[in-house]
Amino acid sequence: MAVKSSTKKRLIELGIDAEHAHKLADDANMDAIKRMSVEEVSEKTGVAMSDATLENIMTIIREHNTSRRRSRSGRITISRKALEMMDIPKGDDRFNVLNHILVPHHELVPQEEESAVLSHWGLEVPDNEGGIRIAKELLPKILITDPAVQAIKEKVESEIEDLPAGWLANRVVRVVRYSRVAGSSTAFRLIVESA
Repeated sequence: MAVKSSTKKRLIELGIDAEHAHKLADDANMDAIKRMSVEEVSEKTGVAMSDATLENIMTIIREHNTSRRRSRSGRITISRKALEMMDIPKGDDRFNVLNHILVPHHELVPQEEESAVLSHWGLEVPDNEGGIRIAKELLPKILITDPAVQAIKEKVESEIEDLPAGWLANRVVRVVRYSRVAGSSTAFRLIVESA
């Protein structure tokens, strides 16, 4: 049998006397102690079920079980999600992924220009009404959750108000990559909500 010294120390810090903390920490960590029933704690510590000391020990264990947000020093800590939300810069201080040197230039093709821009690529197919339409679904896809697409979305939404929900789905993005060797290359991607 081995007494977990860190568990014993923690129990003493919580207010359980050293003798009972020593017995509780015998081959048990804090998680195991939190799961113990009153009978198991009574048996392990040697305290009678009717004793007020057992009630005190159980109260301390229950309080520790419900106070998971307290740090070792006893101070209340801020949740991780709250910290992450506080760290997100607002407005002009936010990092725009499109300004990074390794990210190619992305721009949203206006809807009225999509057919003219894509007509050079042989994407015309007959539609159900006997006419011809551009088969945008044949383009390579880019997810709407892509950081570059999200940056474009935020920029457009800051400039234009009252956009309908889902306005960005099935839109075309022009991606221009620059290279010292090959010059520039242009690709088109279709924005989709899922793969």
